[in-house]
Amino acid sequence: MEREQVGKHLRRRGKRLQSAMEYLMTYGWAILIIAVVLGALFQLGVFNPANFAPKAQPGACNVYRPDGPYSKSFINLEGVCNGELPEYAANLNQGYITTLNAENNLPAYTLSFWLYPTSSSESIFQSYTSIPGAAPACPFYYIVTNPVHIGSWNLNYAGNWYNSFTSNSVNLNTWSMLTVTLSGGGLGTGTITVYINGAAVDTLSAQEVASAGYGPDPGSIIGVGGSGCPGTVEGGGFQGNIANFQAYNTSLSANEIQALYLEGIGGAPIKLQNLVGWWPLNGNANDYSGNENNGVPTNVVYTSSWTNGYTAP
Repeated sequence: MEREQVGKHLRRRGKRLQSAMEYLMTYGWAILIIAVVLGALFQLGVFNPANFAPKAQPGACNVYRPDGPYSKSFINLEGVCNGELPEYAANLNQGYITTLNAENNLPAYTLSFWLYPTSSSESIFQSYTSIPGAAPACPFYYIVTNPVHIGSWNLNYAGNWYNSFTSNSVNLNTWSMLTVTLSGGGLGTGTITVYINGAAVDTLSAQEVASAGYGPDPGSIIGVGGSGCPGTVEGGGFQGNIANFQAYNTSLSANEIQALYLEGIGGAPIKLQNLVGWWPLNGNANDYSGNENNGVPTNVVYTSSWTNGYTAP
């Protein structure tokens, strides 16, 4: 009798264990599937906080110059200028934006912008100028990324001066802020510094630049970079997204560039007296520096699906 009761007990226990195992197997697979789905959604950026942050409308912030373009008095920012994320970014898959940048022909400059490259050897920017003794419309300077590669006109050598920072590249499929400054430029002098995400990564001395007054500037192009006269695209046009392109006629300090980076992709310019052009690329190619250097886009799409790969500083 006792053996029969023990057998029944063991059979009941076995059934409970079997039921428990079936339960674990069933819900274990369900949990695994949910984990895989959540992982995929995370990779796609669905849970990126930037997707849920307030977005600034196109033209929400601008520089006001009551005395006209390039005036340096009574300048201030107007609108929503607290660093809100932009609603759009410019998608330039072989597209480009031309501008007329009347004051970039100087012995010092800063170019700063956010970019999301999707392939290597990206050509990002070039500015043309007319130089005595050379063909017109030669690139005054240009920037290529992955790796970072800078070129500018060198009068001493009657040709382009190429500077390749091979150990420093901007990561693909990730938003980064790239900044290039030139200080102390002149005949055979000057220093170029490259910053990635607000930190200086490389410096090159003895860089040639053209001085002001060398002739009219035919313009600048965002989305390509090259060499030759007239300039030719080196490595093809940029592929990916670009946002918040700022140009200054001075070399910003390391602290100023770090502060600019900490503002994030929607940050407003600093040192407004030296701001030459500001193209947020938030829905259009307009210049919001107050200097009226509106860009002309070609094959550019403004996308609201830009937040993947962006992490606020």
